[in-house]
Amino acid sequence: MSKIKIPQEKINELFRMASEAAGNSYSPYSHFPVGAALLLEDGTIVTGANIENRSFGLTNCAERSAVFTAASQGYRSFSALVIVTPESAYPVGPCGACRQVLTEFAPAETPVIFGPKADNLVYSTLGELYPYDSLHELASAKDLKNSK
Repeated sequence: MSKIKIPQEKINELFRMASEAAGNSYSPYSHFPVGAALLLEDGTIVTGANIENRSFGLTNCAERSAVFTAASQGYRSFSALVIVTPESAYPVGPCGACRQVLTEFAPAETPVIFGPKADNLVYSTLGELYPYDSLHELASAKDLKNSK
């Protein structure tokens, strides 16, 4: 389990809000509602739900719904993410597309917590879920090159 540097009370609040967001899921095809609560650097919380489409490739995950909502409101710095999958029997982490999008706005140490119930959560970080983040590796290499 990762060392998460946000208070348990805040995690509980994010879990509650992600659970409520899952209630807004539009998932008539998979019947798999997902809710996400994104903690922004200034303390604001933005939620999202998965929104399916009969052309399944056009479906949007809860995590990306939250990120896109926050970004479209001008937020660019994220501090934590909680994902709730209330119909699953075990914790389900974010998909690859969501991990890629999250790395656009959040550093590797950002907490990512996910699970179906408050007593069945995985505590991780974005870096643990997406260990070889070429975007940040390329940016670091460019910074090193420019500092010489």
